[in-house]
Amino acid sequence: MISTGDLRRGIVLEIDGEIWQVLDYHHIKMGRGSAQIRIKLRNIKRGQTVERSFQAGEKWPRAYLDQRQVQFLYLDGNDYQFMDTGSYEQFSMTREALGDTAQYLTDGMLVDRTSYEGETIGVELPVTVDMKVIETEPGFAGDTQSGARKPATTESGLVVQVPLFVQVGDTIRIDTRTGEYQTRV
Repeated sequence: MISTGDLRRGIVLEIDGEIWQVLDYHHIKMGRGSAQIRIKLRNIKRGQTVERSFQAGEKWPRAYLDQRQVQFLYLDGNDYQFMDTGSYEQFSMTREALGDTAQYLTDGMLVDRTSYEGETIGVELPVTVDMKVIETEPGFAGDTQSGARKPATTESGLVVQVPLFVQVGDTIRIDTRTGEYQTRV
């Protein structure tokens, strides 16, 4: 059990039959009465973010998530096919279930499968991914001020703002947390 005094960012709790990850928390002491804890939570299954208040000393069961390395195999219509690298078991997830994660997946990529009580919740990407540019406009020096950017489409269909010197066929590194270009590889 996790009490309000044991809260930390990133801890996963089970509240009202749902699993929530703690994003932020604040201890609030009113003039009279007991202290309260205001917690910003993210629903792991649905992705929604809420803020809730609880009395100090309240306890919740800790939710234990299982993470295993899996490999993304291929896209089959709207289904993304994965394989567990340990057991070679294959499973699929829809684009809706993956959310924004889907646009960073490339064939053969290794990611972490997150599951709760045997049910797959989602996959976690590495911090950066390398992707090939398949379409971009030519950049002309002197057209704009320094630090100019142009849109580039990657092999997965993701559109990223890149510097003018990036060309079709270049491999670029993208930060999966922000979706921004980092460097040319």
